[in-house]
Amino acid sequence: MKKMIGTGLWALLLTGLLTVPAWAQELIVGGQAVGIQLETEGVLVAGVSEVQTPQGAVSPAAEAGLQAGDLITAVDGWPVADAPALMDAVAAAGEERLALSVRRGEQALTLSVEPAVSEDGRPMLGILLRDALSGIGTLTFCDPESGRFGALGHSVNDGSTGLTIPLRGGVVTDAQIFSVQPGAPGKPGELGGVSDLGAVLGRIDRNSDAGVFGFLYDSPDGQLLEIGSITAGPASIVATVDGRQRREFAVEVNRVYRDADGTHAMLSVTDSALLARTGGIVQGMSGSPILQNGRLVGAVTHVFVSNPARGYAVSIQDMLRAAGITPEKAA
Repeated sequence: MKKMIGTGLWALLLTGLLTVPAWAQELIVGGQAVGIQLETEGVLVAGVSEVQTPQGAVSPAAEAGLQAGDLITAVDGWPVADAPALMDAVAAAGEERLALSVRRGEQALTLSVEPAVSEDGRPMLGILLRDALSGIGTLTFCDPESGRFGALGHSVNDGSTGLTIPLRGGVVTDAQIFSVQPGAPGKPGELGGVSDLGAVLGRIDRNSDAGVFGFLYDSPDGQLLEIGSITAGPASIVATVDGRQRREFAVEVNRVYRDADGTHAMLSVTDSALLARTGGIVQGMSGSPILQNGRLVGAVTHVFVSNPARGYAVSIQDMLRAAGITPEKAA
């Protein structure tokens, strides 16, 4: 009987070990606030408006079929990289029709539009343009061998349309936090920060559902930890909520689930100091690394709008794959 019990215990222990994959990779843990500056691949239509002409209000863009979220990539076959280039092309055309090359989701369209001359004599299309975005986020990791980094844990989207920004390029810069607007039920909080545009840390080359990625020019300060698999139970996050000071705060991973997009988790902030300072998870903390059992296992992505003490997370393996780095399992 004793022998049978012993065999059963070994079987249970072996099963438990096999359910948690081992990983060999080591990454530098982030947690510092960074400025994120993105440039779009083309010019994003943030909205359609009217042009006030001597004959009344008209909307050439609406008449041509332009919509918020469209991406204008060329005018009469000539690429346009930013809003000034598009505005110059419209000014040069005067009242002549223009052929706009437009990306709408997966569709490639050509729309014909005739500018309207405004009351002050300017040819205009009646569109609101966006060709760059900026904000504050959190660095998640840096690969010490390649210098490749990941941040945010989610894509950068256009605030008006919710669409993922098609990326032409971008940079990450040094930043510091100078204020906190705490979160409350139904009202997400926010870190107030400032980017130092004179202190560029690296370049961004990818904007994906799992975060923004690129290369840092120098290795950042931080712990060098192996990656691990996120599991339910106690954990911590590394975040900056004051100045440039990174701190570790206690959280609880409540649930881990897998779907077609990868491995995600739900977590709750249990650290009294963080709850007193921010109310939980606030905007600007996206990308905060999640540590568990001495390993880097994921990053904070979003907050529960109805309960700022709770939020979502993405696994580090999914971030690495989105970065173009293959997670390495230990032998």
